[in-house]
Amino acid sequence: MFKINIKSFISIISAKITLFLAKHLFKGGSNFPGRVALKIDKDVLKPLSNGYKVVLVTGTNGKTTTTSMIYNILKSQGLDVITNNTGANMLPGIVACFADNYKFFYEKERFAVIEVDEANVKFITKHITPNIITITNLFRDQLDRYGEVYTTLEKIMEGVVNVPESKLILNGDESLLGKLNVPNEIIYYGFNESLNTSKTADLNADAKFCKVCKAPYKYNFITYNHLGDFYCDNCGYRRETLKYMVNSILEVTPDSSKVLINNSEINLSQSGIYNVYNALCAYSITHELGVGTKSIVSSLENQSASFGRQEVINIDDKEIKIFLVKNPAGYNQALDTICFSKENLSLAFFLNDNYADGRDISWLWDVNFEHLNNLNVDDISIGGIRLYDMAIRLKISGLNYDEFKLCDNYDKMTDAIKSSKNKKVYVLATYTAMINYRKYLHTKGYIKNLW
Repeated sequence: MFKINIKSFISIISAKITLFLAKHLFKGGSNFPGRVALKIDKDVLKPLSNGYKVVLVTGTNGKTTTTSMIYNILKSQGLDVITNNTGANMLPGIVACFADNYKFFYEKERFAVIEVDEANVKFITKHITPNIITITNLFRDQLDRYGEVYTTLEKIMEGVVNVPESKLILNGDESLLGKLNVPNEIIYYGFNESLNTSKTADLNADAKFCKVCKAPYKYNFITYNHLGDFYCDNCGYRRETLKYMVNSILEVTPDSSKVLINNSEINLSQSGIYNVYNALCAYSITHELGVGTKSIVSSLENQSASFGRQEVINIDDKEIKIFLVKNPAGYNQALDTICFSKENLSLAFFLNDNYADGRDISWLWDVNFEHLNNLNVDDISIGGIRLYDMAIRLKISGLNYDEFKLCDNYDKMTDAIKSSKNKKVYVLATYTAMINYRKYLHTKGYIKNLW
């Protein structure tokens, strides 16, 4: 047991009481208990996290899925592991997670796998020195909050400089993550093969220019957006040496992927190149934590989808697969994954512009909806706060707008899904739309566990 002062003790007890009430009376409230604790003791995260080996997962896309993968791998080893699986990834939510799992007496070694919002890393590392910090990637996201990718990187690095002892495990295919001027030990992971035959970044790709000399990058290959085996033939800056790598992409379908990571063949139950990146990151981190390769592979092959991340939900006789989409890079990857399908499709779209989604939805015009014209799409249902903006974007992309079903509430959307011509329906939803529609489905009995 670690000694704590009376203020921290009161803070923790208050958070636990608030958590109990939030869970049993209000069926939620993953941030508010942390706010209560911080109001009493602004430094309570330090005593709450004492005794944990901590892994922080940050970056634009893939945080929740990667966190879940790491957590499940460690849990499969019989280890005592906690995580903020509700996605509450800002300081109050992380405090609430530690408070919920706080024990005044314990003996076992404990791990915490924590997803962290990019702008909140500096608040967490003020109180915690993680064993490992990983940065998954950097894409334009929530433009009104982060601006361009360089701003996002600066926000993350404000937190990294607080903890020079932490090991950094980084996506080597992300050009912004090379040549970091920090004393930390750095390990890189990435791809040695790509399904993408282009060696030229798309017009709307993000970090296309050398971080050293600003000349345009060239690529041996691109995986997607600006990720890949990059190099600058003007100044010589290039991708760092990889320790963990995808050496072969054996198969990708709308529902699964088969890849070779280092020398291990892995069948992933989640599809898409972005989920291969997530699995590669989890593989790298847990290997560095001492987990055996066979155990890592076994766990990755038995992962279930995190809520809203290719999660499958049954609505009567329809099987809906929900894709969380929040920026051009992630949206294009979701569309590319759907495009692997050879069958007729039914699609549903939700577009919200709440704070957590980003108020600025101009990014929608950088998404390649035109690719859907190559598919056999039978139904298109559209909902969310900005459903008319979504409808206009899909109309401009060339889809048949006479077939659009505009649904201004969840009942109408659910009825539209039920009347779809196909058994499988792909739902693409921004963050708050995904969260709120899941809550609606929970009240209707279609989802048993909300979180």
